[in-house]
Amino acid sequence: MTHELPTLTITKADLDADNTYVGATDVSDFAGHIEIAADLGWVRFKARVAAKGRIRALAGTGIEAGSGIEAGLGIEAGSGIEAGWGIEAGSGIEAGLGIKAGSGIKAGWGIEAGEGIEAGSGIEAGLGIKAGEGIKAGLGIKAGEGIKAGTGIEAGSGIEAGLGIEAGEGIKAGWSIICKATLSARLRIFAGLCMWRRPKPEETRVECKRLVQGEVCYGTLVETDKGALGDQPAAAADQPDAAE
Repeated sequence: MTHELPTLTITKADLDADNTYVGATDVSDFAGHIEIAADLGWVRFKARVAAKGRIRALAGTGIEAGSGIEAGLGIEAGSGIEAGWGIEAGSGIEAGLGIKAGSGIKAGWGIEAGEGIEAGSGIEAGLGIKAGEGIKAGLGIKAGEGIKAGTGIEAGSGIEAGLGIEAGEGIKAGWSIICKATLSARLRIFAGLCMWRRPKPEETRVECKRLVQGEVCYGTLVETDKGALGDQPAAAADQPDAAE
Protein backbone atom coordinates (compact mmCIF):
# COMPACT_ATOMS: atom_id res chain seq x y z
CA MET A 1 0.00 0.00 0.00
CA THR A 2 1.33 3.44 -0.98
CA HIS A 3 2.02 5.72 1.95
CA GLU A 4 0.76 9.24 1.24
CA LEU A 5 3.03 12.02 2.42
CA PRO A 6 1.57 14.63 4.79
CA THR A 7 1.13 18.23 3.58
CA LEU A 8 2.13 21.28 5.60
CA THR A 9 0.04 24.30 4.57
CA ILE A 10 1.59 27.68 5.37
CA THR A 11 -0.86 30.59 5.66
CA LYS A 12 -0.69 34.26 6.65
CA ALA A 13 -1.08 33.19 10.29
CA ASP A 14 2.34 31.46 10.11
CA LEU A 15 4.13 34.68 9.11
CA ASP A 16 5.35 37.67 11.10
CA ALA A 17 5.05 41.34 10.11
CA ASP A 18 7.99 40.97 7.69
CA ASN A 19 6.39 37.95 5.97
CA THR A 20 8.97 35.62 7.55
CA TYR A 21 7.87 32.10 8.47
CA VAL A 22 7.51 31.68 12.25
CA GLY A 23 5.30 28.59 12.30
CA ALA A 24 5.69 25.78 14.81
CA THR A 25 6.69 23.14 12.25
CA ASP A 26 10.36 22.77 11.30
CA VAL A 27 10.66 23.23 7.52
CA SER A 28 14.41 22.61 7.28
CA ASP A 29 13.74 18.90 6.57
CA PHE A 30 10.00 18.29 6.38
CA ALA A 31 8.96 14.68 5.72
CA GLY A 32 6.17 15.54 3.29
CA HIS A 33 4.89 18.30 0.99
CA ILE A 34 4.98 22.03 1.74
CA GLU A 35 2.25 24.23 0.27
CA ILE A 36 2.14 28.00 0.73
CA ALA A 37 -1.17 29.84 0.37
CA ALA A 38 -1.92 32.23 -2.50
CA ASP A 39 -1.46 36.01 -2.60
CA LEU A 40 1.05 36.28 0.25
CA GLY A 41 3.79 38.04 -1.74
CA TRP A 42 7.38 37.00 -0.95
CA VAL A 43 7.33 34.47 1.90
CA ARG A 44 10.73 34.42 3.60
CA PHE A 45 12.49 31.62 5.45
CA LYS A 46 15.48 32.48 7.63
CA ALA A 47 17.47 29.41 6.62
CA ARG A 48 16.94 26.23 4.60
CA VAL A 49 13.61 24.99 3.26
CA ALA A 50 13.49 21.29 2.41
CA ALA A 51 10.76 18.74 1.84
CA LYS A 52 10.73 15.04 1.02
CA GLY A 53 7.88 15.74 -1.38
CA ARG A 54 7.10 18.92 -3.33
CA ILE A 55 7.35 22.58 -2.38
CA ARG A 56 4.62 24.68 -3.94
CA ALA A 57 3.63 28.33 -3.54
CA LEU A 58 0.29 29.22 -5.06
CA ALA A 59 -0.46 32.18 -7.37
CA GLY A 60 0.77 35.51 -6.07
CA THR A 61 3.26 33.95 -3.65
CA GLY A 62 7.05 33.67 -3.96
CA ILE A 63 9.62 31.69 -1.98
CA GLU A 64 12.76 33.27 -0.53
CA ALA A 65 15.21 31.31 1.64
CA GLY A 66 18.28 32.49 3.53
CA SER A 67 20.13 29.36 2.47
CA GLY A 68 18.97 26.54 0.18
CA ILE A 69 15.66 25.24 -1.17
CA GLU A 70 15.43 21.48 -1.77
CA ALA A 71 12.59 19.14 -2.66
CA GLY A 72 12.47 15.41 -3.33
CA LEU A 73 9.88 16.17 -5.99
CA GLY A 74 9.16 19.52 -7.66
CA ILE A 75 9.46 23.17 -6.64
CA GLU A 76 6.79 25.54 -7.95
CA ALA A 77 5.92 29.17 -7.21
CA GLY A 78 3.21 31.44 -8.55
CA SER A 79 5.73 34.29 -8.48
CA GLY A 80 9.51 34.04 -7.83
CA ILE A 81 11.93 31.61 -6.21
CA GLU A 82 15.10 32.92 -4.54
CA ALA A 83 17.71 31.20 -2.34
CA GLY A 84 20.89 32.42 -0.69
CA TRP A 85 22.48 29.06 -1.56
CA GLY A 86 21.33 26.36 -3.95
CA ILE A 87 17.97 25.22 -5.32
CA GLU A 88 17.49 21.52 -6.03
CA ALA A 89 14.47 19.44 -7.04
CA GLY A 90 14.07 15.76 -7.84
CA SER A 91 11.61 16.68 -10.59
CA GLY A 92 10.87 20.14 -12.06
CA ILE A 93 11.36 23.75 -10.93
CA GLU A 94 8.83 26.31 -12.14
CA ALA A 95 8.26 29.97 -11.27
CA GLY A 96 5.80 32.54 -12.58
CA LEU A 97 8.53 35.17 -12.19
CA GLY A 98 12.31 34.73 -11.78
CA ILE A 99 14.50 32.04 -10.22
CA LYS A 100 17.69 33.09 -8.44
CA ALA A 101 20.23 31.12 -6.37
CA GLY A 102 23.45 32.15 -4.63
CA SER A 103 25.01 28.87 -5.76
CA GLY A 104 23.64 26.21 -8.13
CA ILE A 105 20.23 25.28 -9.53
CA LYS A 106 19.55 21.62 -10.31
CA ALA A 107 16.40 19.82 -11.42
CA GLY A 108 15.76 16.19 -12.33
CA TRP A 109 13.27 17.40 -14.93
CA GLY A 110 12.90 20.87 -16.47
CA ILE A 111 13.46 24.42 -15.20
CA GLU A 112 11.08 27.17 -16.30
CA ALA A 113 10.72 30.81 -15.27
CA GLY A 114 8.44 33.58 -16.46
CA GLU A 115 11.35 36.00 -16.06
CA GLY A 116 15.10 35.34 -15.69
CA ILE A 117 17.10 32.44 -14.24
CA GLU A 118 20.34 33.24 -12.40
CA ALA A 119 22.77 31.07 -10.44
CA GLY A 120 26.05 31.86 -8.69
CA SER A 121 27.44 28.54 -9.92
CA GLY A 122 25.92 26.06 -12.40
CA ILE A 123 22.44 25.39 -13.80
CA GLU A 124 21.53 21.82 -14.69
CA ALA A 125 18.27 20.22 -15.83
CA GLY A 126 17.42 16.66 -16.83
CA LEU A 127 15.03 18.10 -19.43
CA GLY A 128 14.81 21.64 -20.84
CA ILE A 129 15.58 25.11 -19.45
CA LYS A 130 13.29 28.00 -20.43
CA ALA A 131 13.25 31.63 -19.28
CA GLY A 132 11.10 34.56 -20.32
CA GLU A 133 14.16 36.77 -19.91
CA GLY A 134 17.88 35.93 -19.54
CA ILE A 135 19.72 32.87 -18.25
CA LYS A 136 22.98 33.49 -16.37
CA ALA A 137 25.28 31.06 -14.53
CA GLY A 138 28.60 31.60 -12.76
CA LEU A 139 29.67 28.19 -14.06
CA GLY A 140 28.11 25.95 -16.70
CA ILE A 141 24.60 25.50 -18.09
CA LYS A 142 23.52 21.97 -19.04
CA ALA A 143 20.15 20.66 -20.22
CA GLY A 144 19.05 17.21 -21.31
CA GLU A 145 16.80 18.87 -23.88
CA GLY A 146 16.69 22.46 -25.17
CA ILE A 147 17.68 25.84 -23.71
CA LYS A 148 15.58 28.90 -24.53
CA ALA A 149 15.87 32.48 -23.23
CA GLY A 150 13.84 35.56 -24.04
CA THR A 151 17.01 37.65 -23.87
CA GLY A 152 20.67 36.59 -23.46
CA ILE A 153 22.37 33.42 -22.23
CA GLU A 154 25.63 33.71 -20.26
CA ALA A 155 27.79 31.05 -18.58
CA GLY A 156 31.14 31.27 -16.79
CA SER A 157 32.12 27.92 -18.29
CA GLY A 158 30.38 25.79 -20.95
CA ILE A 159 26.84 25.58 -22.32
CA GLU A 160 25.47 22.18 -23.39
CA ALA A 161 22.03 21.13 -24.60
CA GLY A 162 20.63 17.76 -25.70
CA LEU A 163 18.47 19.60 -28.25
CA GLY A 164 18.60 23.20 -29.53
CA ILE A 165 19.64 26.52 -27.99
CA GLU A 166 17.73 29.73 -28.65
CA ALA A 167 18.39 33.25 -27.32
CA GLY A 168 16.44 36.45 -27.87
CA GLU A 169 19.73 38.37 -27.67
CA GLY A 170 23.34 37.09 -27.51
CA ILE A 171 25.12 34.04 -26.09
CA LYS A 172 28.36 34.23 -24.09
CA ALA A 173 30.31 31.28 -22.64
CA GLY A 174 33.65 30.85 -20.89
CA TRP A 175 34.12 27.54 -22.67
CA SER A 176 32.41 25.77 -25.55
CA ILE A 177 28.77 25.94 -26.66
CA ILE A 178 27.43 22.53 -27.70
CA CYS A 179 23.93 21.56 -28.81
CA LYS A 180 22.58 18.54 -30.68
CA ALA A 181 20.06 20.49 -32.76
CA THR A 182 19.88 24.06 -34.14
CA LEU A 183 21.48 27.14 -32.57
CA SER A 184 19.84 30.54 -32.79
CA ALA A 185 20.71 33.95 -31.32
CA ARG A 186 19.29 37.28 -32.44
CA LEU A 187 22.65 38.97 -31.84
CA ARG A 188 26.26 37.79 -31.33
CA ILE A 189 27.74 34.53 -30.04
CA PHE A 190 31.00 34.19 -28.06
CA ALA A 191 32.65 30.94 -26.90
CA GLY A 192 35.96 30.32 -25.12
CA LEU A 193 36.05 33.57 -23.14
CA CYS A 194 37.72 31.86 -20.18
CA MET A 195 39.63 34.62 -18.32
CA TRP A 196 41.60 32.56 -15.75
CA ARG A 197 43.58 30.44 -18.25
CA ARG A 198 44.09 30.04 -21.99
CA PRO A 199 41.29 27.80 -23.29
CA LYS A 200 42.10 24.65 -25.25
CA PRO A 201 40.97 24.61 -28.91
CA GLU A 202 38.07 22.27 -28.13
CA GLU A 203 36.89 24.69 -25.44
CA THR A 204 36.29 27.41 -28.02
CA ARG A 205 33.96 25.36 -30.23
CA VAL A 206 30.44 26.45 -31.10
CA GLU A 207 29.01 23.11 -32.19
CA CYS A 208 25.47 22.61 -33.44
CA LYS A 209 23.55 20.79 -36.12
CA ARG A 210 23.02 24.09 -37.90
CA LEU A 211 23.34 27.79 -37.05
CA VAL A 212 20.03 29.33 -38.06
CA GLN A 213 20.57 32.86 -36.72
CA GLY A 214 23.35 34.82 -35.06
CA GLU A 215 26.98 35.73 -35.67
CA VAL A 216 29.82 33.75 -34.09
CA CYS A 217 32.21 36.58 -33.19
CA TYR A 218 34.60 34.53 -31.05
CA GLY A 219 35.08 30.78 -31.26
CA THR A 220 35.09 28.10 -33.95
CA LEU A 221 31.76 27.25 -35.55
CA VAL A 222 31.22 23.55 -36.26
CA GLU A 223 27.94 22.71 -37.99
CA THR A 224 27.57 18.92 -37.85
CA ASP A 225 25.04 18.86 -40.70
CA LYS A 226 27.75 20.25 -42.98
CA GLY A 227 30.58 17.97 -41.82
CA ALA A 228 34.21 19.02 -41.48
CA LEU A 229 33.91 21.58 -44.29
CA GLY A 230 31.50 23.52 -42.08
CA ASP A 231 34.23 24.45 -39.57
CA GLN A 232 34.62 28.22 -39.64
CA PRO A 233 37.06 30.04 -37.33
CA ALA A 234 35.26 33.16 -36.22
CA ALA A 235 36.87 36.58 -36.32
CA ALA A 236 38.12 37.78 -32.95
CA ALA A 237 38.19 41.43 -33.91
CA ASP A 238 35.07 42.33 -31.90
CA GLN A 239 35.51 42.97 -28.21
CA PRO A 240 33.93 39.89 -26.49
CA ASP A 241 32.77 41.83 -23.46
CA ALA A 242 29.03 41.26 -23.60
CA ALA A 243 26.47 38.94 -25.12
CA GLU A 244 24.74 41.73 -26.90
